[in-house]
Amino acid sequence: MPLLQAPCPSTTALHVARQRALHQIHEQGRLFSDPLALPILGENAQTLAFSEREIAKIRLRHFVVARQRIAEDALNKTVEHGMRQAVILGAGLDTFGIRNPFETHDLRVFEVDEPHMQAWKREQIGKLGLPVPPSLTYVAVNFETESLSQKLGKGGFDSSQPAFFIWLGVIPYLTRSAITATLDFIGTLPHANVVFDYNEPVSNYTGQDREKTLARERAVAALGEPWHSRFQPEEIASLLRNSGFTHITDRDRYDLAAYFGSTIPRPEQRQASAHVLHAWR
Repeated sequence: MPLLQAPCPSTTALHVARQRALHQIHEQGRLFSDPLALPILGENAQTLAFSEREIAKIRLRHFVVARQRIAEDALNKTVEHGMRQAVILGAGLDTFGIRNPFETHDLRVFEVDEPHMQAWKREQIGKLGLPVPPSLTYVAVNFETESLSQKLGKGGFDSSQPAFFIWLGVIPYLTRSAITATLDFIGTLPHANVVFDYNEPVSNYTGQDREKTLARERAVAALGEPWHSRFQPEEIASLLRNSGFTHITDRDRYDLAAYFGSTIPRPEQRQASAHVLHAWR
């Protein structure tokens, strides 16, 4: 992988991007098609090498692409009703901003990430010669120490207009105070929408699911990117209501399967899982 020999500022962002690319190759983008998933890595289907361990992570891969598909499906519906601002929080190597499928609808995209990650990504995009559309604005923010609203405002974001926020793969890495502050800001915007994913507490899991959850938590901590926040479903719902959201669709593993046309029998005793949540007001 010649382009990625230099260390990436976020190892987890790179892992997620590789799973999105792997989905295009091994599952032909069945759940979510992303024509830039391979190019953003500086590779193509012939040269990108995956380990057997990466290929085996089918459940993780399907969750990564499912949450993206759900977010963009929801955004599509709001664009049809006049949404003209989208914000990608903690974008990592997400490609939405540079492929903007709603550019003909005058959708402006604000891509938000930590300064070092964003600088690295923009350098890679430049090396690849990928065109950056005029509809995309980069906004560098440290979620823990800087004001998201102020940074977005300086980037041209209009807080008097509706906005759709996509916040994927980020919640676990933030403190609760940063999460609450971000939701409070989003909740002040007219017709605000947000799609994000979150994880339940480890104590909710049982058996092998608990062991796998603990192993993943240890793995990301060893990479220097530890998880800080987990939520009970009723807890995150209360947090959203307190931030001004009036509608919540929270999908667990069984709802996610149903979204894509699969039926997984729901056991009588509730099973913990990762969630993809869409809230709006």
